[in-house]
This record gives sequence, C-alpha cells and structure tokens, in this order.
Amino acid sequence: MNSALPAPATEKSAMMMVGCGAFLISFSGVFVKWADVSPMMAGFYRTFLGGLILLLIMLLRRKSLRIRFGILSLGLFAGLMFALDLVLWHTSIHFIGPGLATILANFQVFLLALYGVTMLGERPGWRLGFSIALAMAGLYLLAGVDWQQLGQTYRSGVLLGLAAAVCYAGYLLVLRRLQSGTDAPSPLVNLCTISLVTAALLAVSAWSRGDSFAVPNVQSWLALLAYAFFSQVCGWWLITTGLPRVRTSLAGLLLLLQPSLAFIWDVLLFEPRVTVVSVCGAAVALAAIYLGITRGASRPP
Repeated sequence: MNSALPAPATEKSAMMMVGCGAFLISFSGVFVKWADVSPMMAGFYRTFLGGLILLLIMLLRRKSLRIRFGILSLGLFAGLMFALDLVLWHTSIHFIGPGLATILANFQVFLLALYGVTMLGERPGWRLGFSIALAMAGLYLLAGVDWQQLGQTYRSGVLLGLAAAVCYAGYLLVLRRLQSGTDAPSPLVNLCTISLVTAALLAVSAWSRGDSFAVPNVQSWLALLAYAFFSQVCGWWLITTGLPRVRTSLAGLLLLLQPSLAFIWDVLLFEPRVTVVSVCGAAVALAAIYLGITRGASRPP
C-alpha cells in the first residue's frame, strides 16, 4: 500500500492509529461551534475543503490520480454512505436532540460486531461483547436523555438515528474493503474520492433545503479549515490506514472514543451544564473502551 503513513504491521499498532484518529475527530464539535454555521454546512465544508487538501497533497507528492473502475465505484458508494449518515444524523437531531441521536448513530458498534462474527468468522469473546454493551450504557448516561421530554415525533427521530447507524457501519465496512488487499490504493486516494463525493451530495441536499452557503467571517473560515484538516484529513487518514488490520468489532469500540472525548472537550472549552450522571457516563464509556482494547489487542484476528 502506497501511503505517507506506514501500513501497521500488527493489530496493536493499527489500533493505535484508529484510536488516534478517533481522538482527532472528537474535536469536530469544537470546530463546528467556533465556525458558527449550520451543521449541514459544517459537514459540507469539512468534506469539500478536506477533499481539496488531500488532492493538493497528492499533487505535491506527484501521486497518480488514475483510479481503477472497481475502486472508484467502491469510493463512490462509500461517499454515498457517509453523506447519508450525516444527513440522517442531522435530521434525527432535529426530532430527538443531539444526545439520543448520537447514541443511536453509535449503534454502528453492534452492527460491525455482528458483521465480524457472521461474515468474517471473528470471535470477539465475552469480554469485548461486555465492553461494547458497557460503553453504550456509558454513552446513554453521558447524553442525559430524558424520555419524558420526547415528543410524538420521537419515533421518526429514532428510526432516522438507527438508519444513520446502518449507513455509518456500511461506510466503515466499505472503507475497510477499499484498503484491504495488496493492490489497495493509497488511503490518500480513497479518502480524497470519498470526501469530494460526500461534499457533492451534501451540497445537493443543502441546496434542496434552501440552506445558505455563506460563511460569516474570517474566524469561521479558519475554524472550517481546521475542522477539515484535523478531522477529515488527519483523523480519517489515520483511521483509514489502520482500519484493515483491526477486527470490525474492535474498530467499532475504538470509534466510541469520539463521542466520549467530545463530551470532555465540550465541558472544558464551553462549560455546559454538567451533571454527576453525565460525568459518570463518560467515565464508564472510557473505562469500557479501555477494558475492550486491552483484552482485544492480545487476541489475534
């Protein structure tokens, strides 16, 4: 695999890459708040600017822009899945709020584990299964969902959130497939293709809703550039490189670092209302992830 990042030799080193990538994308919410644009526009500029940065890197490194049709078709499908995930998740937030929407979208961890067991013959063991369930319980506490405040439209929101989880899981599986095999293209090529396809689809969705593409000021542009560089380029570059060497069930658990750490940055930087329950939820989720990866790393795929 031709990449600026060395291909991980072991699952443990691959886990480090995926974990570091999840750490970087956990700052996404911070950049979105600083950008002061709608979530849909933030997603568009993240993928559009990220795609342009990746394209520039490939040109500077004189990478070939030619892509085989089979790889291109998978890249287009991955971009479609990622765009659908973002659109469905943002729409779900409109119905049921960010807390429950985030929990439902992260049901990808169960879908990835199920795929790994049924299709790839993985044997995650009871400890990893327990860690996944415990991490999701921690996210539930962290989000602070109040079922009494859910309106009659919550069913639609729940279905949209679960659909987002399916699309996110599909995106991760296609991304993993793209980077598997000895003839796999550079993660740069795949990520650039996916980013630009996603940006195009989000632009169409935003235009159909009548959203404005205007960016308020220089600070917003700087925040969007940082969002694109650290989340879409650096974060997903690490995840894309390490993903093929990590079992699907373990990869899903590692990616739960993102919502858990996002809560911590929110508390430290923006000082929202924090409860003992939400703090305990974050601690439980992080402890569960640690429990899963320390056991999972010692078991070969």
